[in-house]
Amino acid sequence: MSPDPVTFASLGVPDDLVAVLAAEGIVRPFPIQAATIPDAFAGRDLCGRAPTGSGKTLAFGIPLVARATRAAPHRPTALVLVPTRELAVQVTKAIVPLAKARRLFVVAIYGGASQRTQVESLRRGAAIVVATPGRLIDLREQRLVDLSSVQTVVVDEADRMADMGFLPQVRRLLDDVPASRQTLLWSATFDGDVDALVQRYQDEPVRHEVEADSVQLDAMTHSFIDVETVTKLDTAVSVLRSHGRGIVFCRTRRIADRVSQQLERRGLTISLVHGSRSQAQRERAIDAFRRGHAQVLVATDVAARGIHVDDVAVVVHWNPVDDPKDYVHRSGRTARAGASGTVVSLVGPEDVAKVRALQRTLDIPHGRRETSTPHRPGKVARHPRPARARRRQRTA
Repeated sequence: MSPDPVTFASLGVPDDLVAVLAAEGIVRPFPIQAATIPDAFAGRDLCGRAPTGSGKTLAFGIPLVARATRAAPHRPTALVLVPTRELAVQVTKAIVPLAKARRLFVVAIYGGASQRTQVESLRRGAAIVVATPGRLIDLREQRLVDLSSVQTVVVDEADRMADMGFLPQVRRLLDDVPASRQTLLWSATFDGDVDALVQRYQDEPVRHEVEADSVQLDAMTHSFIDVETVTKLDTAVSVLRSHGRGIVFCRTRRIADRVSQQLERRGLTISLVHGSRSQAQRERAIDAFRRGHAQVLVATDVAARGIHVDDVAVVVHWNPVDDPKDYVHRSGRTARAGASGTVVSLVGPEDVAKVRALQRTLDIPHGRRETSTPHRPGKVARHPRPARARRRQRTA
């Protein structure tokens, strides 16, 4: 007899929150949720590591809401620290339905949005704060928020915090929170500055992780197309039209602006996201893409993390990346939650060496890079099985 399937109820999630999840179509926990939720409910400090699309937000969001209590004005009882505005919005949207079931208010606090609105939410007794470190410190220094009642803290994407230079701010905020708090820390890596954060602010944390990012890459078809300047746009348009909804990543804001205009002139509907756009513009663009009003999202790396949109069929690297981690996080916008997806890199002559190095580092199938010409855009080279799988097959 097969064992009973794991459910949210069997993990100890209260009935009211189980009902909310079911109403959202979420009835079976992902592996990272099944692994971490019981320890989080037990009040233990926790270090979590999980790839994009693994259900990480609910892995910390469910116990965060369940353990949160009503708040006095300006004195939240739960705190989530995130590195970017986009991630703050995404986490907030995931938590709000659960919090409503408990009659708890949630506020997202980040720069580029109205401080007055955020402060008003705190005054009304927002129990759960999802914040970027800079804006939250600004409010603390103005004595508009008091963290002395916080019982649970989540530090999400701590490695990204370190990369962006935010860890000193994170430490200042954690020093303001009671030492008796529960701390849930999520990161792709746990070395260097992130390990120092663990050592200083966590008490014998339990560690959980699901399959590493390299395994997540195995769910994707990776394609590399040799292009010249005159063929690059034709190739991108061909790829996007053949796959449907996609994201195009560009190295700079200026390139993103130009590419979005060129794709629009070819008849594609475009949303644009980069650091020079206002927060309201970015949110509208992402919402249009999420709702299907735009076929293509053109973005710089500001969108490589924290933006979760279902059913992205293809990711196009207009500019191949230098850092393997950037390739993983960009590519992670597709092949989410068990779905398949395609990742296409447009490889100019100047990119060949770094693409070969990238393929070696990530163990992505080298395959062949088909060449596009001015008369015929390059055909996408597909690699349905990962390199590791082929090696195992040969040696079996």
